[in-house]
Amino acid sequence: MQKQKFFSALPLLFLILLPLLPAHAQEYPFGPDATVIGTLRTYRITNEKESLIELAREFGVGYNEIVDANPDLDPFIPGAPVTVTIPSAWILPEMKTYEGLVINLSEMRLYYFYTKRNEHLAMTFPIGIGSEGHATPVGNFSIVQKTVNPSWYVPESIKREYPELPDVVPPGPDNPLGTHALRLSLRSILIHGTNRPFAIGRRASHGCIRLYPEDIPKLFDAVPSGTPIAIVRQPIKLGMRKGRIHIEVHYEEESETNYFIEAMQLLKKKDLFDAIDVEKLYRALSERKGIPADISKEGE
Repeated sequence: MQKQKFFSALPLLFLILLPLLPAHAQEYPFGPDATVIGTLRTYRITNEKESLIELAREFGVGYNEIVDANPDLDPFIPGAPVTVTIPSAWILPEMKTYEGLVINLSEMRLYYFYTKRNEHLAMTFPIGIGSEGHATPVGNFSIVQKTVNPSWYVPESIKREYPELPDVVPPGPDNPLGTHALRLSLRSILIHGTNRPFAIGRRASHGCIRLYPEDIPKLFDAVPSGTPIAIVRQPIKLGMRKGRIHIEVHYEEESETNYFIEAMQLLKKKDLFDAIDVEKLYRALSERKGIPADISKEGE
């Protein structure tokens, strides 16, 4: 009952907080030797009414990210006073070329890579993805259509589950597509906003990719039609920052990945194994906090 009351109060709370929310669309420069972007932060909770769910949206991260980075805290009632790690640093996914959109399902995060004034830049947003049985597909696609205030034409698969739904949901607060939508060349899949921001950082859709309501307009304005998009699954990422080796590990419950073997293969592929501290590697693979961890040997 307490959780029901908590969730019923969240929409009003988010409307109050919305003007205070920071702009999530920061531009991060990157390069071959600078593939760790952003900076980890901390936040001190002093009010017992604050939750990790509110903080995730306030700081532009997903539910999964803030929960994984703070495994000892209850996401609904973390208590006070307590210090929260804000997972606002990321290793870029491993790609042959950094162009257009990349979605890493393992971390539930979208990246947009582009060049401005001869500088390589990245923009990144947390996302919600397909639920069990409705997995968001992996593959290479492109953006073929952009729509402001989209109507939702309810798919037959969803109508079978929820026969009370109308054939079409017009634009407005009850529309699950939110205010903007980008259609992929796989036409059943959209990147769109949401009227349920609590679903960001969760597997809760029928395959589409959801962004926070305040994030989708920024992505929509930045990304032209025809932009390529790669949807990948990379639970382990390696990156460099200021000559130091970092690893980022994301836990996937349904995955059969052997994390140690995959990490070793990545390190050897990049000829980095001799430069890492194996104890640090084991710790990062064990904790799986989803944040960049420095695994370089000291003095390297």
